[in-house]
Amino acid sequence: MMTTLLRMPFEPRTLREGLHLLLNGPLGVLSMVLTVTCLATGFGLSVTFIGLPLLALTLIALRWWARVSRGRARVMLGARIEEPERTGAWLRRVRREEKGWLAVLGQVLKEGQSWRGAAHALLLLPWGAFTFLLMGVAWAGSLSMVTYPLWFWPLRDAGEPGIGIGTDGDGGGWVSDTPLELVLVALQGVALLLVTAPVIRGVAAAERRMTALLLGPSAAAARVRELESDRAAVVDTSAADLRRIERDLHDGAQARLVALAMDLGMAKEKLATDPEAAARMVDEAHGEVKVVLQELRDLARGIHPAILTDRGLGPSLSVLAARCTVPVTVEVELAARPAEAVEGIAYFTVSELLQNVSKHSGARHAGVEIWRADDRLMIQVLDDGRGGADPAAGSGLAGLADRLAAVDGVLAVNSPQGGPTTVSAVLPWRDRAAVGARRG
Repeated sequence: MMTTLLRMPFEPRTLREGLHLLLNGPLGVLSMVLTVTCLATGFGLSVTFIGLPLLALTLIALRWWARVSRGRARVMLGARIEEPERTGAWLRRVRREEKGWLAVLGQVLKEGQSWRGAAHALLLLPWGAFTFLLMGVAWAGSLSMVTYPLWFWPLRDAGEPGIGIGTDGDGGGWVSDTPLELVLVALQGVALLLVTAPVIRGVAAAERRMTALLLGPSAAAARVRELESDRAAVVDTSAADLRRIERDLHDGAQARLVALAMDLGMAKEKLATDPEAAARMVDEAHGEVKVVLQELRDLARGIHPAILTDRGLGPSLSVLAARCTVPVTVEVELAARPAEAVEGIAYFTVSELLQNVSKHSGARHAGVEIWRADDRLMIQVLDDGRGGADPAAGSGLAGLADRLAAVDGVLAVNSPQGGPTTVSAVLPWRDRAAVGARRG
């Protein structure tokens, strides 16, 4: 702890953040002057035909200034700020969607991202004055005190008093001029440097938050991006499932049905000349039909098992547990059944997790627990295996997390080396009756 505190003032992160806060002062003055001048001119001339276009150009320029500010915050503060729609792309989209320059002008004037950029430019002056003063105390004050023993002697030779209390230049007041007092001033400078380093970190964290709030995408735009990403994940998952079903049909049931048709054709040809051989071939074809039917049942179960539709999560998960190579305890506490889509996602989530338990865990026992908590369906799969499951390693857990995220679900994995493993999934709850009523 002490080592971290002593090292903090000289770490690259503290130096970068301090420089950023120091630059806020002159940049705040520049942004305030330009923003106030242009906005005031635009509003003042709004009664004429040049006022509103000037105001629109100011807002467009502020979008570019906001982009510079975001880049500065990313480089010097390490801020993670998503980039809103680029100005050029945004203007092209507005021109494409709106008919006539008046409509385009109206869209530019009411665009929220530009006005939030204007608010940031205006707030940068008072905030920059505060941070500039802070850095003046943190760096200029502390460094002058630390180096006081070096520059006190030339200052005294020039007839000027040093650092003191109540000094008036005529010998009044108390001046630190003895060797011990010089050392004490230097130590006070070191203490000030150590104390202000965490303050710099805290102020930089506040600015990261403010910059992300004012210059990042709006909540609505961020939600649209999230939904677009989720939609892409759903489309990719659906396409992969369709390819899997097509492959299973082509390589399995379809190939067997083709062979079955050929066998029946040969049996038909032998029926008149060799009835016994034809009977054997028909008997073999009958056995093949049973195999094909079982493959089709397995394929249908993989798409949506009938028991899930008829009886719900409890019985269907009990069947899954019976197929698992590890003894599994199933506890389902639901007073009502969720919507079909949520129920299906929950089933296949547990199915994939139990497959992982069978293949990779080395467990002796596993458990499945499902319950409802307010407007959420909670799923928990536990095992006493070797642990070490990590979605970041590119395993099937990562794909499962993406599929859950596409429906506003969450997957959490707690799997230390040596076990045990607990995988928790949360899905939004939707009542089956309410969904059916909307469909009706």
